[in-house]
Amino acid sequence: MAMSDNKQNMLKGDLYHAFTPDLVQERTRCRDACQRFSDAREISRRRQVELWRDINGDTSPMPFQLPDPEQDAALFDDDPWVEAPIRIDYGTNVRLGSNVYLNSNCTILDTCLVSIGSRTLVGPDVSFYSGTHPLDPQLRNGTKGPETGKEIHVGEDCWFGGGALVLPGVTIGRGSTIGAGSVVTKDVPAFHVVAGNPARIIRKIETKMPRESLPEAPQAPRP
Repeated sequence: MAMSDNKQNMLKGDLYHAFTPDLVQERTRCRDACQRFSDAREISRRRQVELWRDINGDTSPMPFQLPDPEQDAALFDDDPWVEAPIRIDYGTNVRLGSNVYLNSNCTILDTCLVSIGSRTLVGPDVSFYSGTHPLDPQLRNGTKGPETGKEIHVGEDCWFGGGALVLPGVTIGRGSTIGAGSVVTKDVPAFHVVAGNPARIIRKIETKMPRESLPEAPQAPRP
């Protein structure tokens, strides 16, 4: 099915209307998938990954199931680990790298792409908001007016303290730490600690990790 011009505008960060039937249907699909994920109890690692891929719209084939539960779980060692409950708008605009950890009560408004690099750890109650609205209330016009958004990119090996909030259009460099409760309103350079509201640079991180140019966004394929 061809993507509507309205949805293309959404993904590009242009003005679009969120309450068209197709986008309402996509958010409903994701809401129901998130609810199934959050309601699941005492499930295998395989089932956890299946439920996450249902949210994410990832249709790549699962590996053949092994009879031993521990060996089967090991097949998913590099998959993201996501704790319930979680709240996401669309799911299909979220990209998680390998070994990413999302703690409970994570909220992702994925109006535009939200990418989180490999080995990044996200504490509880952290939010990523890629969606925004016009400032002019006449244009904004409640549910009848247009919305917009900007992509969020988080590099590899980052750490988010609980309750942090990332706003639209922010890029967070590799190896950075975001203090608990921080509101990140602008880009964060690689290997730095930021904290506060708005978040400000606290210090540079000294590390033995190589700092040569590496991809900041995960390289997970689109489903």
